[in-house]
Amino acid sequence: MAAAEPKPPAGVAAARRLARGCWSAFWDYETPKVIVVKNRRLGVVYRLVQLLILLYFVWYVFIVQKSYQDRETGPESSVITKVKGITSSEHKVWDVEEYVKPPEGGSVFSIITRIEVTPSQTLGTCPESVRVSNATCDSDEDCVAGELDMLGNGVRTGRCVPYYHGASKTCEVSGWCPVEDGASVSQFLGKMAPNFTILIKNSIHYPKFQFSKGNIENRKDSYLKRCMFDEVLHLYCPIFRLGFIVERAGENFTELAHTGGVIGVIINWDCDLDLPASNCNPKYSFRRLDPKHIPASSGYNFRFAKYYKINGSSTRTLIKAYGIRIDVIVHGQAGKFSLIPTIINLATALTSIGVVRNTHWGLDTCCGWGSRGALTYLSCWPQGSFLCDWILLTFMNKNKVYSHKKYDKVCTSKDSPGSWPVTLALVLGQAPPPPCPCSADPSRPQEEGQSQAQVIPPPRPCPTSALSEQMVDTPDRGAGPGPWASEPSQQDSALTDPRGLAQL
Repeated sequence: MAAAEPKPPAGVAAARRLARGCWSAFWDYETPKVIVVKNRRLGVVYRLVQLLILLYFVWYVFIVQKSYQDRETGPESSVITKVKGITSSEHKVWDVEEYVKPPEGGSVFSIITRIEVTPSQTLGTCPESVRVSNATCDSDEDCVAGELDMLGNGVRTGRCVPYYHGASKTCEVSGWCPVEDGASVSQFLGKMAPNFTILIKNSIHYPKFQFSKGNIENRKDSYLKRCMFDEVLHLYCPIFRLGFIVERAGENFTELAHTGGVIGVIINWDCDLDLPASNCNPKYSFRRLDPKHIPASSGYNFRFAKYYKINGSSTRTLIKAYGIRIDVIVHGQAGKFSLIPTIINLATALTSIGVVRNTHWGLDTCCGWGSRGALTYLSCWPQGSFLCDWILLTFMNKNKVYSHKKYDKVCTSKDSPGSWPVTLALVLGQAPPPPCPCSADPSRPQEEGQSQAQVIPPPRPCPTSALSEQMVDTPDRGAGPGPWASEPSQQDSALTDPRGLAQL
């Protein structure tokens, strides 16, 4: 007698059942089901949501954002600048070649407005600056020979020497002497700087649309020699006074000239290429870019030196320059009508408000209503129905009834040879549904010669009455409080009775 096979543990059996259930549920097909609820309050909410969605798409998406256009952002751009003007300081006259750095005329350049000059620096030994940490000393023992401070001005010699002025002492260094703060002289160049003129020549190109344009008017006369920028009269004369730029950026010119700063000249090319090219115009804006309210990093300055020889020894003039740096920034976007984004956004809008309909069984009717024929089934799934479904299934008195009617499961017999072809034909809308008795009907005799195995089970539950297709929410008759109250619901046990549900 063969030994009985051991039964698997209960946990293993449960895990297997769970795995089989998950695998079976993975291949389930879900299709929408529609319930028409005759409730004016719920309908008002639904139409208001649809109206808001419609206004959003019409006003914001299509009018403001122009989503019917194909767009290109970040045009190809070139910038050429040229500064003209002359000014003077306490000791000399300054021209463009001296106060504009760098002189190439790119999109970023600086106009020097104040300098601190340290003349006649030579290689030798001198006291270190008191601004350097641990530079002050009382004796030679406080200075270490060969020590190099990255923030200092040279290599320490190991001697403690008197400072340039006062009674203090600092460690001696070997480098360019005298150091900057020991002999620098300040000179102000900003007296005439507000009248400096800046030509900003800009041209852009949108390769996707093969569109190019510049910010200078196409004229052969001496227009640029006698014009000055004006947003209304001379938009295509990009010659700006430095004082005008600083004023439009909201800054005080005298203060800015002493401490330095960074001003951005922003040129924006937003072009609607569905309109003529004359409607694509540059828009200029000006603002300060550096953090002026942070004392640790406010202002703008840089250093450079001019070298020469005196009696065969190398000599230089060190200049610490404070100035106004101009950054020319070009950006923009171009748009032109295109069929693809128009169709995509239009379909999104229509789907969101429920105008696009999913039609099954071959007939298309008005959204939310369809004929009662066996071949007609209509479903509308707008985005706004989410709120209404939540109210319907949460706050309505007959929410359990609605939930039972909205979510349904149809299981076809695996043993029936005709179940798959019939179901596929129904999905494709090529055949009428099979006879759908919800249970064996004794009043209907079975055809002669037809066996029980040949009876095709229905692929969907059968409606018992017309009300199973349409759920009517009748007015309140003593129901509990709440704006969505309706008739009192039946007992939960009645939900298992399909005929009882149809009669609610």
